[in-house]
Amino acid sequence: MTDRSGIFEGEEPFGIVRRWLSEAEVAEPNDPNAIALATAGADGMPNVRMVLLKDVEGAGTDGAFVFYTNYGSVKAAEIAQSGRAAFVMHWKSLRRQIRVRGTVTREEGPQADAYFASRSLKSRLGAWASRQSQPLTSRRALMAEVAAVTARHGLNPPRPPFWGGFRIRPLEIEFWSDGEFRLHDRFRWHRTAVTDEWNVQRLYP
Repeated sequence: MTDRSGIFEGEEPFGIVRRWLSEAEVAEPNDPNAIALATAGADGMPNVRMVLLKDVEGAGTDGAFVFYTNYGSVKAAEIAQSGRAAFVMHWKSLRRQIRVRGTVTREEGPQADAYFASRSLKSRLGAWASRQSQPLTSRRALMAEVAAVTARHGLNPPRPPFWGGFRIRPLEIEFWSDGEFRLHDRFRWHRTAVTDEWNVQRLYP
């Protein structure tokens, strides 16, 4: 039994994540849903980049985290190869962070269609125009491609077949809060498989 109370209190981890995110939306000036997403290539070399977390789904053993990207990107290729990813959310305003590690599957059905349709027109056209992570000769070439897809798809472009979501089902979620003299508070929720119940441990700072 762990001595969790205050900001760490909760019967399952996704409720805590949502509560912290809600507080960050008030306190954090820019992109409170930004995550540093980590993947690794076939050679084991790691990659990290910032993306936006777009949904925290479910609760208990059924929860997941969803983000969207181009399936031709380096991150997507590395996820396809390993089936795994990790991320961290850090809020300087709250002096807290959440770390997640888990398995990953694609989200390319109606949910992805609905999210794509909710984006601004320029963002939707940009998704069509970008060959993400591929070499680009100039910004002029990129804008010419945007003009070409605008002429081709008009004002209501559908979701590109090469663009969609990824769903991370966590095996570990760690909640961290800054403490005086670097005596931080850390609680790790962990399990062996995504169908297992969660175990919680307090960790040394």
